[in-house]
Amino acid sequence: MSLMTSLYRTYDYSQIPIAQIADNDKYELSKISNVTLKELCSGDNPNLLIFPHQLDEYKDGIADSYICKIDQYGLQTGDLMGFVGVNECQLTIASRFSKHDEEDFFLHYMLQKVFNINMLDLQHSMSNNRVFDFLAYMFPYYLKRALRQGLYKKYVSRKCNNANIKGRIDIPLHIKYNNPFIGRVAYNVREYSYDNELTQLIRHTIEYIRGTHMNSVLKADADTEMCVLQICNNTQSYNLRDLPSIINKNRKTVNHSFYTEYRLLQKICMQILQHKRLKYGVENDKIYGLLFSGSWLWEEFLFKSILSDCGFKHPQNRAGKGGIYLFDKSGYGFEIANSRCKRYPDYFKENFILDAKYKHLDSNHIDRDDMHQVIAYMYVEEARIGGFIYPSVKDTTQVVQLGVLRGYAGRMYNIGVSIPKSQQTYRDFVEKMGANIEQLKNYILDLSS
Repeated sequence: MSLMTSLYRTYDYSQIPIAQIADNDKYELSKISNVTLKELCSGDNPNLLIFPHQLDEYKDGIADSYICKIDQYGLQTGDLMGFVGVNECQLTIASRFSKHDEEDFFLHYMLQKVFNINMLDLQHSMSNNRVFDFLAYMFPYYLKRALRQGLYKKYVSRKCNNANIKGRIDIPLHIKYNNPFIGRVAYNVREYSYDNELTQLIRHTIEYIRGTHMNSVLKADADTEMCVLQICNNTQSYNLRDLPSIINKNRKTVNHSFYTEYRLLQKICMQILQHKRLKYGVENDKIYGLLFSGSWLWEEFLFKSILSDCGFKHPQNRAGKGGIYLFDKSGYGFEIANSRCKRYPDYFKENFILDAKYKHLDSNHIDRDDMHQVIAYMYVEEARIGGFIYPSVKDTTQVVQLGVLRGYAGRMYNIGVSIPKSQQTYRDFVEKMGANIEQLKNYILDLSS
């Protein structure tokens, strides 16, 4: 396995001039450029992990977006962040708010909030550990989701050699190990057990993380500690030397109609345990990497950190929950609304509609389709306040009134959340970001009153 020879670093919504890309790398990068995420994920790319995982179940066209595009001028990125590579060519896409800090504090901060991890000390260099760190953030979150469905259980075959015979006697092994006879019998047994190749994979992942700088994620909260303990208590046959065999047995994705949450957990475990191989590619001409949608992260981050405290609802369009109807409940229109005309604003409460945007909106230039969408939601809900909320490069949070609508005089706002850029440590960044969040909550509550 050769080491990575070409490394390109850029930012979301940025460009690398074509002259800065080697000819051979243009060929390699062409395999991931101008191709939709849906096409990449539906192909033979098991080592490419993209969040949100259910691309086609989210709005905003995430499934139809691109990692990057290449033309005669250069390589342009969109809202995806993380890293991706083919063979010996790797592209790292950082948050555009990290241009003055290599640690990418903002991306770390959003990930920790979305995946419910509280860590204040980032004393390592992300240039070497970025992929592993991000995977470790997600592990407790998806471990808890999986265990809510119960501990994974399946039939396993075991070879035993003791006096408590429970299965079919294995005569060749019995002769090999028990001659002369000393009271033990070699036999094979098939039993329904919690101690199987998948729970063993999770156990190996836990033990691996315990030996790294990210070990504190396993103690992030009481629920995580309880889940870790449950796995450890039910994998009594754990042996570090079995790791290659366990990885080999888990190469096929678990396919169980009930234990659906284990599928993604299994992928995360495999990539954590193989993250060094993943970083340098595991197979020729295979696409590998870890990517996050900035728009998805920003939307989830805003609700968990800010808007839930301000009384907003966050509809779940993939689950069909919490949306609004375009028609009233009388006549044929309601039947249409039930089948085709339910809509899912990012956030809403009485008299207030908000739309999350990860785009550059400091110029207050709003895409016409985005504007029309929010106006439509405001009209249907008779909301007197609506607008957009985005991450801003400015030093202070900006609340700009875009105008007053004709008709019932609803007011439109563009709200820019200031993202700190000059902090030297992650702890300082968290402190400043916390102050900005509290300021924003006050602005929103003032608008609501």
